[in-house]
Amino acid sequence: MSIAKKIALVFLIMILAIQFFRPAKNQGELEGTNHISSVVPVPSNIGQILKTSCYDCHSNNTVYPWYSEIMPFGWWLNHHIDEGKAELNFSDFKLYSQKKKDHKLEEIKEEVLGKEMPLESYTLIHKNAVLTNVQINIISNWVDDARKTLNKQK
Repeated sequence: MSIAKKIALVFLIMILAIQFFRPAKNQGELEGTNHISSVVPVPSNIGQILKTSCYDCHSNNTVYPWYSEIMPFGWWLNHHIDEGKAELNFSDFKLYSQKKKDHKLEEIKEEVLGKEMPLESYTLIHKNAVLTNVQINIISNWVDDARKTLNKQK
């Protein structure tokens, strides 16, 4: 057997072996008692935008694409979800301090106005997650209203 065939065989065995090491799925409760809607009003149109463009990475419940079942893609995806939830988790929003809630709302507005979110790497595959200018303005206005509501709760 040639060296190239041996390398290919070892590579194939490694690819097959890593399929047995899967990360835990992010499939918890989406809109429980700590969800952002328990802190500030989330109209249904905003909720739908968040669900389509944000929740896969910024909530406790991800809708996984088919390729997440193939390692190492599943690990890569899980890493992005963990990073997204560490930055902002709509499912656990109520647990944040008052100051952090206000800051996260402010960041939501900045990120969507700057077209930084959703990430381009996400929207390449999830075309329906791309925010239109109208949706960006709707989110921006909602954030302004949500921050006013939040600040009245102090």
